[in-house]
Amino acid sequence: MNLLDEPWLPVQMSDGTKSWIRPSQLGGERVVAFYADRADFNGALAQFAIGLLQTCSPAQSQLQWKRLFENPPGEDTLQTWFEPHSAAFELDGDGPRFMQDFDLRATDGDPAPVSGLLIESPGENAVKNNSDHFIKREQVGQLCPHCVGAALFTLQTNAPAGGAGHRTGLRGGGPLTTLLAAADSAEKPSSLWHSLWLNVLDRAGLRQVGGNDDLEEAWFTFPWLASIDRLQKVGGATAPSQVHPVHAFWGMPRRIRLDFEKVAAGACDVCGRHSDRCVQQYLTRNYGLNYKGAWKHPLSPYYQAKEGMLPMHPQPGGFGYRHWLGWVLGMTNERRRVEQAVVVSSFFSSRVTERLGVPLRLWAFGFDMDNMKARCWYESTMPVYDLGECDAAAQALVRDTVTSWINGAELAASYLRGAVKDAWFSHDARGDFSHVDASFWSRTEAEFYRLLKQLIHAARGDAAAPTKDLTEQWLAALRRHVTMLFDGEWIGTGPIERQNPARIAKANEQLRKSLYGPKLRAALALEVEAKPAKKKAGRASPAAKSAE
Repeated sequence: MNLLDEPWLPVQMSDGTKSWIRPSQLGGERVVAFYADRADFNGALAQFAIGLLQTCSPAQSQLQWKRLFENPPGEDTLQTWFEPHSAAFELDGDGPRFMQDFDLRATDGDPAPVSGLLIESPGENAVKNNSDHFIKREQVGQLCPHCVGAALFTLQTNAPAGGAGHRTGLRGGGPLTTLLAAADSAEKPSSLWHSLWLNVLDRAGLRQVGGNDDLEEAWFTFPWLASIDRLQKVGGATAPSQVHPVHAFWGMPRRIRLDFEKVAAGACDVCGRHSDRCVQQYLTRNYGLNYKGAWKHPLSPYYQAKEGMLPMHPQPGGFGYRHWLGWVLGMTNERRRVEQAVVVSSFFSSRVTERLGVPLRLWAFGFDMDNMKARCWYESTMPVYDLGECDAAAQALVRDTVTSWINGAELAASYLRGAVKDAWFSHDARGDFSHVDASFWSRTEAEFYRLLKQLIHAARGDAAAPTKDLTEQWLAALRRHVTMLFDGEWIGTGPIERQNPARIAKANEQLRKSLYGPKLRAALALEVEAKPAKKKAGRASPAAKSAE
């Protein structure tokens, strides 16, 4: 089965129905989104499609990129793009197989159940120790070829730690992915093509990824087309300079070989469709490609650490507007530095993309991993409004203003957390107060985006943006919501006999002093009233004494 010829991609059509298409049909105007039965499959399939288009894209310049955005290629054109790489997308057969180790065979050892391809599936130790309490074993016994292909790519792309020698991906285990996505406008309905093509780079943008585009042999792009030792020595590592730039989309840290010899007819345990060739097991070996060095995956934001810039990963608490700035425009302050994904930064630095006429959103998703254990799948979309039509100066104004807004919000959240803590316990009490923070970020989100929309709309116009007025509105919103949360949700609603009124009153007083004090205004880059100078005490003059 060749993944370029097979209709294996589950998609939603414009009339709401589900269909399965070939990759060459991705330009269809009626195709609006991926529509798999698992959220992580949808995220992985989007990355598969973007990687395929990036690998085959003929767009050398921004103008060529824009023409293809406005006039999606037909099925025959896309098939022509993909045809030179057809051999790399065979899922089964005796030769090289898509995302599978070149040297392994299904008979080379004891097989593992196919459920092991699913990231949240309990591992061998969890089953042995009977610790699979929340996610049970034996929920998936067989996968149709379409779903097993999606599962294989999802695992290789997200590859969490898997034990000794079972490598993580080139972004580490469970990376955060941020993609630009198109939304419908009054003039133009969006399609899946628009959302995918927004994340494809022209030649100049691709150079930011690194790699060596002089390496033309196919295995430098698709590592499963040759033995591992073609890319790295035994016990060695694979650096960006050793592969082609688009290898970043096709990383293969795990050595896997699907067993297409022992198959069964029946319903797929993921999509429910019948197949005569459901895969039940696979073989795996450790010590696959060991990705080291300054990798820069184009679909992930990075943050500054002691080791350099590292890819971001979802963390407990999920996604919210506090992440908007770093993921959309990047941010730098005295505490942290975040660089947005290359596809995002390239888009907003490109003047040719200013008048696409399509509203944009940022789609963020990924697994929150605790080593080998998947704690949660997080996924969210964030509005971008008209930011794509802002020039560099307007974007800088938005970045500076939102930086102060986030700084102020973080300080206000700390005031609320401290006040709740003081009202409930003594000042030095310890514990997890993340639920208090979560209520703050949730309650203030709508207000943030309302003001952000006004800020971006004003910034893209000719007149100076009313940043001071909008910031004052944001300050008022922070004060209002923090007070309401303290009085109405965390403290004021409990049984009076279980409370300490004196402690609550003191905490409330301190909270109000903080909210109306100079530190919060300073964090928001607003003017702070100077304190009146204190009069120095001194001896009275002789004239004053005589007057007495």
